[in-house]
Amino acid sequence: MGRFKPVAVISAVMAVLSLAACGDSAQTGESRPPAPVSAETVVGAGATFPEPLYQRWIKEFAPGEPAPVRYYGVGSGEGVTRFIAGTVDFGASDAAMTDRELQQVTAGTVMVPATAGMVVLAYNLPQVTGPLRLPRDVYVDIFLGKLTEWNDPRIVQANPDLSLPRKTIQVVTRRDGSGTTYAFTNHLTEISAAWRQGPGTGKKVDFPGGAITAAGNTGVAQMIKISEGAIGYVEYGFARRLDLPVVALQNRAGAYVEPSPETGSAAIDAATGTMPENLRLFLPDPEGKDSYPIVSMSWLLLYERYTDSEKLALLRHWVNQGLSSRGQQLARELGYIPLPDSIVQKAMDAVAKIQ
Repeated sequence: MGRFKPVAVISAVMAVLSLAACGDSAQTGESRPPAPVSAETVVGAGATFPEPLYQRWIKEFAPGEPAPVRYYGVGSGEGVTRFIAGTVDFGASDAAMTDRELQQVTAGTVMVPATAGMVVLAYNLPQVTGPLRLPRDVYVDIFLGKLTEWNDPRIVQANPDLSLPRKTIQVVTRRDGSGTTYAFTNHLTEISAAWRQGPGTGKKVDFPGGAITAAGNTGVAQMIKISEGAIGYVEYGFARRLDLPVVALQNRAGAYVEPSPETGSAAIDAATGTMPENLRLFLPDPEGKDSYPIVSMSWLLLYERYTDSEKLALLRHWVNQGLSSRGQQLARELGYIPLPDSIVQKAMDAVAKIQ
C-alpha cells in the first residue's frame, strides 16, 4: 500500500465536517443501528499496551495539526466501556471483548488484531548483575504472596550463579482495568490451580499481599524503576524503554526464555493455525521450546457500521496502513511482535467488511 496522503486526509476531514453539519439520512436497510459520529477527527481510546505504537502510526500514516486520528491510552477496561457507550469511533483492548460485552454494542463489533506483545516481569535488583531466571511455580507464588524474600531457597536454586540479596520482594501491579493484567492473569490461571482457584483471570483482580499499584504500563514501569526490590508485570516495550532488567521465564517446554521479537514470534507462529473466525485468539501458554510464555494479541475495536463514509474511509486507511508491512516493521522497532502474514490478511479482510 502507498503512504497516507496528508491532502487526502484534510479533504476527508473537511468532508466529515460538512456531512456532520448537514446530517445523513441515508437508509441502508441493515437491522443494526449505526455507531454515533463524534467530532471532526477519528477518536479512539483504550489499551496503554499498544499506545506508543498507535501514536507512531498516527504520526507516520495520519500526519497533520491537529492529527485527523487521535488515540488516548486509558486502559483496556475503560476503552471497552467507551466503545460500548459509543463515545469513541474505535476502541482498543488487550483482552478481546467477551460475548456479553459484544451483545451490548448496538452497531456491531469487528475485533481486529493489530499487533501483539509480551508481558514481562521487570525487576529492580541493582546487586544482581546476571540474568534472573524464575521457574513457573516460583513466579506464581511470588504474585500469590507466598514468596516474600529474594534469597528464598527456591529462587536461589534456579539461580546458582547469582548473589541474591536478603531483601523483601515488593510486587507492583496495575490499579486500573487492564488488558495487560488480563493477559498476565490468564497465563497464571492456565499454569496454576492455586491461581485458578484464587485470584483468577480478569482485567482487574485482587492480588494477595501488599502489592503496590500504579496506573498504566508506564506507571508500573516507573514504579519498578524507583523501588529497589520490586518486581511487576509490564509490556516488554515499556521495560525496554526504561532499561529495566527482565526475567527469563520458564515456558511450557521447561526452557528458560528471555523476551525478544524472536521468542514472541515463535509463540504466535505456534498458534497461528488455531485462529478462530472472530479473530479472538488467546495465547495463555504457547507451545514450543523457543516460545516466550506470556504473549498477548492486542485488538482494535471497530463498529460494523458507521454513519459517515468519509470518516470510515479515514479510519479504514489508517488501520490498513498499520497492518501493512511498514506498520508491522514499526511495531518491531518499538518492541512489539509483528503479526504473521496469515493473521494480517484475516485482519484486513475483516476491516474490508465494515460498512
